[in-house]
Amino acid sequence: MTGRVSGTRTIVMSLIGFLIIFIVQIVAYFLTNLLVLLAESFMGLGEILISVFLLLSVWWSRKPADEVYMFGRGRAQNVAALVSATIIIFFMSIETFREAIPRLFQNGASEFQNTSLALAVMGVAIIVSAIPLVSILREKAKDAAVKAQLIGLIIELGGGVAALIGIAFVAIGYPLADPLASIIVATAMLLSGIYLFKDNVPYLVGKAPSGQFLEKVESTVKSARGVLGIHDLKAEYVGPNIVHTGFHIEVAKDTLIEEASRIAHEVNEKVEQATGCQHCVIHVDPVK
Repeated sequence: MTGRVSGTRTIVMSLIGFLIIFIVQIVAYFLTNLLVLLAESFMGLGEILISVFLLLSVWWSRKPADEVYMFGRGRAQNVAALVSATIIIFFMSIETFREAIPRLFQNGASEFQNTSLALAVMGVAIIVSAIPLVSILREKAKDAAVKAQLIGLIIELGGGVAALIGIAFVAIGYPLADPLASIIVATAMLLSGIYLFKDNVPYLVGKAPSGQFLEKVESTVKSARGVLGIHDLKAEYVGPNIVHTGFHIEVAKDTLIEEASRIAHEVNEKVEQATGCQHCVIHVDPVK
């Protein structure tokens, strides 16, 4: 529970930080006419939407299992991460590309103002992004929502560094650095959105735990008294670090029903203690 509270707190911290960054950057854009600041504000607005959605998904995913969602709602965080990827790709990155590419071919230099203000704004944005990023990196366990937030913070930080460099070049007389830096930011957003898709889709279509996890389940089952073997072992993730597994255990043919029930109960407890598996379905098969 402590990890979950910590993850929620980190997302809230990120949300507050993104709100501050967005307001400062959008104001700075109108004062400086630097496109890279508009790109960064797009990024900030997208991250605000993502953070709100992730918070809602974390809250919903923690509701207990019921007759409608028998394995709980843990996959809601994976859904939220996919929505985040969609926002990043189709709102943040494409809009930034749309604004930046035409500026590469404009005749004449754009009128930039207050580049020192822009540099100061990006410096503050980098610092604000780094605070929750460090908090997430210090956490050992990261569920889908926190990982999505981590990606967002990395984008914000990397984009901020690219923007800072671009603004510095603009300040010394290279106006093309503005759209080029914006394109770099947009590319980073696009790649991060693709990563979120790649990382979360497998969980929604029934990704199995690692071979090491399955081997641990098998060895744990075989260690139980009265178990002769195990077959048809299957498992899948049904939420952040929540596994549903099912298998058949083999017991002696003349085993009484009461004894078979005891063996199955012992196996369930052992597997839960050894692997943390919260949903274990056990079939008992008598063999010669």
